[in-house]
Amino acid sequence: MQSLHLRNDTLLEIATFLVRRWSGKESITVSISDQKEVQTKLRENKVVMFPLEKYQGSDFQKYRQFRTALWYEAMRIRYSNKILSNDHAFGFILNTLETRRIETIARTVWQGMDSEIIFRYGVSWLYRPLLNTLYGNTRIVEGFSQYFLLGDIKGELSPSAFEKVQKASKLALEIVKESIEKKYETDWLEKKIPEIIKILEIDPLLTIPISIPKISSGMALSDQEFVKTLNKISKYRESDFGELDPNKISEGKEVFEEFKVLLEEAKRIGNKGLNNEVVGISIPAATNIDETKIIDMDLINHLKAKFKEWKSGWKEEHVFSGDEFDEEAHMEGHKPFLSDRKIAIKTKIVILLDHSSSIASQEIQYKKATFALCEVLEYLKVKFSVYAFNTEQKQVICWLVKPENLKWNNISAKRLVQIKANGSTPLAEVYNMLLPSLRSKKPDIFLTLTDGEPSDPDAVRAIMRDFKSIGVKMVAIGFGPDTGDAIVIANNLRRLGYERTLAVSRLSDIPKRVLNVLGTS
Repeated sequence: MQSLHLRNDTLLEIATFLVRRWSGKESITVSISDQKEVQTKLRENKVVMFPLEKYQGSDFQKYRQFRTALWYEAMRIRYSNKILSNDHAFGFILNTLETRRIETIARTVWQGMDSEIIFRYGVSWLYRPLLNTLYGNTRIVEGFSQYFLLGDIKGELSPSAFEKVQKASKLALEIVKESIEKKYETDWLEKKIPEIIKILEIDPLLTIPISIPKISSGMALSDQEFVKTLNKISKYRESDFGELDPNKISEGKEVFEEFKVLLEEAKRIGNKGLNNEVVGISIPAATNIDETKIIDMDLINHLKAKFKEWKSGWKEEHVFSGDEFDEEAHMEGHKPFLSDRKIAIKTKIVILLDHSSSIASQEIQYKKATFALCEVLEYLKVKFSVYAFNTEQKQVICWLVKPENLKWNNISAKRLVQIKANGSTPLAEVYNMLLPSLRSKKPDIFLTLTDGEPSDPDAVRAIMRDFKSIGVKMVAIGFGPDTGDAIVIANNLRRLGYERTLAVSRLSDIPKRVLNVLGTS
């Protein structure tokens, strides 16, 4: 299995799924970055992970470490109300205690994580620094962290320093135990940290060097020495975890089955995403892109609330006659009766996004509106695909953002972020690229979002007839800087032969206009 590798996009896909499932929060996003430490940003609903290459061991061992680190961050999201920086002693010690607290609470729910927690502690022992390589009081702080979590220290401490570490660890355990018994949260733990700092006799603002896994894939983690390490740690934590078999922990058979499935899924998705599309369609390749800048949760939540009745297929509306009388509506002079109207959504939609240079000044807002639209389409279980076009090095490129046969996810969002606004509006050329694929798939609606006229209007009119001949309804939304310009653009598009055109002057209105196009009686 060492020769097979998880693609970053597949890793992000499973990481996003797991962190949302574990944390219970659907708005959490995950990114992978080569940074100094794993981070959870509570206010941004974001987890930033190491790439697998930062971990030691085989691909499977790296995945186990990545997965368990992700679990801890999900538990922080679920059970912590504050995460301080590890750069200084105060935050480092608080986070160390909080790790033990959330781990203890979470294990009552996720008991299957016990072996993986011990595995991670075993690996941690390998890359934790030797205390005699550290200087000053940072040696005492690191010694406290090692002893408190792992039950031992690496290297040497002076007898007086070791006594401080033991005394501080004992107090820390008592504090964590009390916090769990009385259901205190992070804020309460924070108030107790000065007591530990006082025992250790350190400055709370002492700078702490971050201990991270070193890039050393050659280190064997499953040899006898590693099993001995696991045995040592499992014995220390036996009062918490019970009796565990270090050999079984090292093997990780249950997670290995999951890992094999992921490898197969990565291969399947890779083939599916590429082979099912026509030649000439490009796919943005980078996966280390931050997609969070195009996520507008307020807009997404507003749209989901507005269109939630579409989930059931019925919409309540006021009418002049019916069985249910609405007295308040009658008093206000509105239609006085309530009726349920059956609504449906066209099930196959293709969306084409104009990324010509004219949208460059509002590119982020344009992408935010597109992201929100796709989130709601996925929420409503609509079958849809998304393409975009721009010009690179004088070459027209049609990009695949989301194929019809895969769900909208953070990988699709990362593709969208990468497409830069550049070039003219060669609609006819792009339509010609898409026609062979859409002729076989036959979507109900082909929706084009654009802010200008095409480079060759006559060519667009001609190919429009080809799409109509295969039963595709051609719809366009023209957006402009103000209402007047948007109406002019929409009228010009209508003359090209689109069956329906709409005008939008505010980009945030695009999702609502699209969704209203899709709703049918």
